[in-house]
Amino acid sequence: MATATAGRSRLSNQQLVEVLSLIKGADSVELKLTVPELEHRATLASLELDPLDAQIRQVYFFDTPNLALNKAGLVVRARRVQGKGDDSVIKLRPVMPNELPATLRKSPNFVVEVDAMPGGFVCSASLKYALPAPNIRETCLTGTRPIRKLFSKEQRSFFAERAPSGISLDDLAILGPIVVFKLRFSPKAFGRRIVAELWNYPDYSRILELSTKTAPAEAMQVAAEARAFLSQRGVNLSGAQQTKTKTALEFFSKQLKASGNGA
Repeated sequence: MATATAGRSRLSNQQLVEVLSLIKGADSVELKLTVPELEHRATLASLELDPLDAQIRQVYFFDTPNLALNKAGLVVRARRVQGKGDDSVIKLRPVMPNELPATLRKSPNFVVEVDAMPGGFVCSASLKYALPAPNIRETCLTGTRPIRKLFSKEQRSFFAERAPSGISLDDLAILGPIVVFKLRFSPKAFGRRIVAELWNYPDYSRILELSTKTAPAEAMQVAAEARAFLSQRGVNLSGAQQTKTKTALEFFSKQLKASGNGA
């Protein structure tokens, strides 16, 4: 699978062939763009976004201090969402859609999605769970509930089959939280919903990501329309691309090691 490449905003011919093959087997496609940090203010102004309209989220990741899960292609995450409740996800990437078990593909909680950004893409499989009661605080702040309780039986089975040998959910370190501001808007000139997410890291760095989701059959057309719309609004499409999850994991891994809790 290709990943985003700094300084390159177009896919190569080989990448284009690969991504088209993946899209055919995916449930959805999410087109993403990260905006250079020095241009955050100008971008929000050009898109006429009001920060007070944003929904607040608190995101926690779970991994070993040396990120053994991430190295194995697993992302384990839970989040608190303002006005909505808690949820969790276990994500595997990269994947080939046609190699996934049919039983998983039939699950209503399982989604295969291609994330595409300037210069790169990845196909991931996510197993999601809406927690019946808000208990992330009890797990991540007070420690009165074990980590495994944040995940469904289906998720725990998915994790056990794919995690490195000897690592259980309750063995994982809590990485976070990250405070996220999420704002959905539908510009008339674009005709589709766009999501803006501002991730605020503890060292005061930030990642602003713009994204829109589409059905696989419409992905290429929507990508061209999104590029044209953002260009017209003066949004920089050629900046180095960052991934929110990788940045968060690496930050907290270094923090754990600095505090003497790293492996």
